[in-house]
Amino acid sequence: MAKIKSLEELKKIKEQAQQSVSLRVKGDNIENLVQVRVAMATCGIAAGARETMNEFIKVLNEEHMDNVVVTQTGCMGYCYAEPTIELTMPGKEPVVYGNVDKNKVHEIVEKAIKGGEMLDGIIPVTHNTVE
Repeated sequence: MAKIKSLEELKKIKEQAQQSVSLRVKGDNIENLVQVRVAMATCGIAAGARETMNEFIKVLNEEHMDNVVVTQTGCMGYCYAEPTIELTMPGKEPVVYGNVDKNKVHEIVEKAIKGGEMLDGIIPVTHNTVE
């Protein structure tokens, strides 16, 4: 591990650790939170999913939206529409959005998460879950 050379470096490490702990604590109560799952398979990452996930985290932190948890998942099977995200509002069925770039992240946060609106870009479900 590299030596910490300034107070700013130490503060940054502390902030990263707190965010990690916050995610684990939120995981205990996940069904009551808005969940954003970013597909981070190879095709998603190649299409910009890492930037999409980082933008979600940045925007949600700036807005102090503690009722939202952002996680990553594997392939959702929608390679043609990457980057894709699955948005699950508490008590509702998940919705998958495709071609989610930085601009779309802002629209999803403002209109879908805050406003409860359905947006363009939804990928229709073509199968049912077997129970």
